[in-house]
Amino acid sequence: MIELNDIRFSYNSSSVIKGISHHFEKGSFTAILGPNGSGKTTLLKLLNNILKPQKGKILLSGKDIRNLSPRQLAKYIGYVPQFQSNMFPATVFDTVLLGRNPYIRWSPGEDDKRIASEILVRLHLDDIALKDINHLSGGQRQRVFIARALAQQPEVILLDEPTANLDIRYQHEVFDLLGKLSKSGITIIMAIHDLNQALNHCDGFVLMDDGVIAARGDKKIFSEEQLEKIYKVRIKIFREGDHTYILPF
Repeated sequence: MIELNDIRFSYNSSSVIKGISHHFEKGSFTAILGPNGSGKTTLLKLLNNILKPQKGKILLSGKDIRNLSPRQLAKYIGYVPQFQSNMFPATVFDTVLLGRNPYIRWSPGEDDKRIASEILVRLHLDDIALKDINHLSGGQRQRVFIARALAQQPEVILLDEPTANLDIRYQHEVFDLLGKLSKSGITIIMAIHDLNQALNHCDGFVLMDDGVIAARGDKKIFSEEQLEKIYKVRIKIFREGDHTYILPF
């Protein structure tokens, strides 16, 4: 479980995260939503200790993440940032093997190579294991980056807009994969703009507005009035059985 206790963060004098408290349960699949500038990416970087809060604590299974070394933290949390466009030439296998760095002292051992190979098979990437990652499609590359995070054997995976610039087919593949990882017990926390994709695939939601949590819970938290206030556009919500759709008009 990850617990945030009154987290606050500012860039210079500009307050971005304004006193957030929340907890993410093990195995949950949570979407962090909100307009540009609401603090989604900053929150992910705080959760991964890339940024450090000026006030408050972030606890990982009761441990303050500020007391963990980068190597220790990488054994608990995998991070897939939004932009990874400029990659050095490397095979898919070698890219995934990089995820074993928290466990490697001198050079990768046979166990590290076995784990990387097993993850490639699990994510149906074994047939392109020797391809240069720079020659892959966007959807394939995103699956490779998720595989690299999985190679860390983490309890939590953080993702920033994991389906940005992917077509519908690859969006579906990525969300299907994340859903399966969540069901296997890995906690998935994802910042995303697309409300409908989140509603179709996630089981928990954190709706942010100007650095605070405006609402949290399951899909029942969303209301037209609330979304119109946050996104500054007229909204219509349609509910059909277990499905919810949000449309601007």
